[in-house]
Amino acid sequence: MSEALALDEVTTALAELPGWTFADAALHKDFVFEHFREAISFLVRLSFEAEALNHHPEIQNVYNRVSLRLTTHDAGNQVTALDLALARAIEAFNWCR
Repeated sequence: MSEALALDEVTTALAELPGWTFADAALHKDFVFEHFREAISFLVRLSFEAEALNHHPEIQNVYNRVSLRLTTHDAGNQVTALDLALARAIEAFNWCR
């Protein structure tokens, strides 16, 4: 079972993750792309990172908008190091700044 991070650990990590926020015990970020095809390309790329980490975000997609919510279910739906690892992996390929 994964261990939830303390609030100060999450807050410190958010300083390195532009646009990410912490609310309702989860990391959140919204992305706006030029069009639907670009949003879907982003989601396909995200799927490779999620599979590599065996950690899957909650995703909402409407046309050119993608909203992500990261939390770890086996840690009681709290933020863990795995959520931070996935957020960092997403930012490493994110072309939508």
